[in-house]
Amino acid sequence: MRKIVFLDVDGTLINYEAKLPASAAKAVDQARANGHKVYICTGCSKAEIEQRNLCELDGMIGGNGAYVEDNGKVVMHQGLSREDVKHIVDWCNERHLGFYLEANSGMYCNDYMLEQGPETMVKYAQGKGADLSKAKESAYQFINSFIHLQGEDLYRDDVNKISFILSSYQDHLDSKKEFPELVANTWGGKGEMALYGDLGPTGITKKHAIEVLLDYLGESRENTISFGDAKIDLSMFELCAYNVAMGNGGPEIKEAADYITDDVDNDGLYKAFQYLKLI
Repeated sequence: MRKIVFLDVDGTLINYEAKLPASAAKAVDQARANGHKVYICTGCSKAEIEQRNLCELDGMIGGNGAYVEDNGKVVMHQGLSREDVKHIVDWCNERHLGFYLEANSGMYCNDYMLEQGPETMVKYAQGKGADLSKAKESAYQFINSFIHLQGEDLYRDDVNKISFILSSYQDHLDSKKEFPELVANTWGGKGEMALYGDLGPTGITKKHAIEVLLDYLGESRENTISFGDAKIDLSMFELCAYNVAMGNGGPEIKEAADYITDDVDNDGLYKAFQYLKLI
């Protein structure tokens, strides 16, 4: 029976240096050749995904559920209002926090992101296992992908969500009070360490986006499999019939999984595809 497979990206399909393991690409290619559908389900927006060297896929869910695409056709797109973006931009700038706006057209950052971003992204990569030289290389590539804007140019109406650097965990707690009408998450370091906060529209989750896509495809949740490595992936696990945690994942995602595979860099995706007889 054909399966619909949903893959988180960072730490699942690719490693934390944004490299796609050859075995992962092979697994996806073979699964699709066998008639299964494979989608990525990620916090990244389309502009960031287009900078990654990924394998062929059937579509994507981006922005933690703000954007749904099937074979190049937009199924759903629900982002932040210009008023919400202005509020978040001003709040972050007042607190001197680096941030970037995640839009399908590009990733747009403020002055503080250029200052704070490299060190934070080195922490991110090192926390996920990269050595210092590789961490610096991936941090440079990430920061270099931003479009730098200032002033009112940052007040955009095409933003899926906004990620901002946490000077401390209190910034995340304060963001929940400042923006009660939005969804506030954290992401970043080893396990569930928080290096970034992010803010997105209410009602937008990976779970909801999968529901929208399944309805569009006329498919049942009984045929779904999801793969993830972090707490943000738990909403996928709530919906999908079978759920796989990566060996490099945090404790919460592992506790919720039906199966735990190997690390992303140790052919974890390929081994799980074999175990599930997708290939």
